[in-house]
Amino acid sequence: MDHYVDIDVQPDPEFPAHQLMSALYAKLHRALVVRQSSGIGVSFPGFDPQARYLGTRLRLHGTLAALSGLLESDWLTGMRDHVALTPPRPVPPDARHRAVKRVQVKSSPERLRRRLMRRQGIDDQQARERIPDASAQLTCLPFVQLRSTSTGQPFRLFIAHGPVQPGSVAGSFNAYGLSQEGTIPWF
Repeated sequence: MDHYVDIDVQPDPEFPAHQLMSALYAKLHRALVVRQSSGIGVSFPGFDPQARYLGTRLRLHGTLAALSGLLESDWLTGMRDHVALTPPRPVPPDARHRAVKRVQVKSSPERLRRRLMRRQGIDDQQARERIPDASAQLTCLPFVQLRSTSTGQPFRLFIAHGPVQPGSVAGSFNAYGLSQEGTIPWF
């Protein structure tokens, strides 16, 4: 990951920045699925660890060839009026690194109970005993709002930026541009 591209969401009186970021990220996800690209990572340099939103800048990381190939496709159709992007640039030599990964929380005990009942054939009372209301997990991580292509249901994709570290760690990146083990340059 020796190059990067910055995509900045522009202010719009009709749409809040977090809504535009979610739409941009959904388009990126679909483009990465189509390209079957595992060589592009993402980060959000303007994120605020105390806020629930990721800011207005999406940074793509990858090789010059991978980023150029993505930018040559028409994945930004419909978003060009709402974003400004830079051409691919080399990563600064003094860049540090950090992991950017998805965090899944089990926030709905009711949904977990329904799943348990379907999978194990138990009744509602047994499911409530196994999964009490107190088992709900909450998070204050920033997120993007997406829609599942398989079920059509909206969901929140929570994103955590790991600690900054001096060296890079190799890893594969999923169709969201996130990795559980790999790092991206951070500057």
